[in-house]
Amino acid sequence: MASITLKNVVKRYGSGKTAVPVIHGVNADIKDGEFIVIVGPSGCGKSTLLRMIAGLEEISGGDISIGDRVVNNLEPAQRDIAMVFQNYALYPHMTNYENMAYGLKIAKVPADEIKQRVDKAAKILELGHLLDRKPRQLSGGQRQRVAMGRAIVRQPKVFLFDEPLSNLDAKLRAQTRIEIQKLHNELGITSLFVTHDQVEAMTLAQRMIVMNGGVMDQFGTPEEVYNTPATTFVASFIGSPPMNLLKNAPGGRAGQILGIRPEHIDIVASGGWEMDVITVELLGAERLVYGTVGGEMVTVRIEEAQSFPKAGDTIRIQPREERRLHWFNAETGKRI
Repeated sequence: MASITLKNVVKRYGSGKTAVPVIHGVNADIKDGEFIVIVGPSGCGKSTLLRMIAGLEEISGGDISIGDRVVNNLEPAQRDIAMVFQNYALYPHMTNYENMAYGLKIAKVPADEIKQRVDKAAKILELGHLLDRKPRQLSGGQRQRVAMGRAIVRQPKVFLFDEPLSNLDAKLRAQTRIEIQKLHNELGITSLFVTHDQVEAMTLAQRMIVMNGGVMDQFGTPEEVYNTPATTFVASFIGSPPMNLLKNAPGGRAGQILGIRPEHIDIVASGGWEMDVITVELLGAERLVYGTVGGEMVTVRIEEAQSFPKAGDTIRIQPREERRLHWFNAETGKRI
């Protein structure tokens, strides 16, 4: 296992005045054995950052260290990492055993050691009864477990996951998230996991890097990122439904944006703010009330047991105590 250190890591495509910057000086210290999720929307640079750590993309500036080695100029095979990709990348003509063993066979690892490693990985991933089959005979979730098994048998210092659950349906995604958590708890290998799904990020991460336009907007635990977002982008990206961001909140502060989570607003009989209800969504144990306050969209989350308004109603809403309110600089978007 190994720590990972990123020091002012930069990526540019092209050179000179026509160079296009895509990663803008990322700094992060990742501890030995941590599970880190890199999350952000499409095009934010998260996969590019992962590929630079893997050695699949050259870096344009800064340093990447794995353990006590700066790996800027090392080939991927020299970095002691293993990657799990979105598309599984399994050989269709090989059995699952052969797919898991292939990298070790190429590295000329003795056959008895290969069998020992594959059998151990198969036991961890509950694949023992599937080793004689070929990938086409497996479900998507089982194929992804074979891909993870292929990474495990290499016994790397670092696991890199590049959106490995994107091809799975919602139920399989949830099941595989649990399997990945169990895997990390058992092996304790430093892991970086890229996703655009903030639910995956919140459930898997010990700490998370939130990327926005090639910039690391925040690096912290899921609780820190959710409860004290560093920017309006983080506030709006993390959380479902996202945080309400009001530029002209009644009684607001000049030059500031007020952020309030939907679950931190109550419907009240009097006082508070007047809200014109547009629609109400029923989502099992909760309801989401959408409406406008002073012309700005607001979402309120209420419990199933509460009475709820109808479209066209005018209601009163009240943000909860001061510590539930978040203030951001209107010009920079940064937390105040």
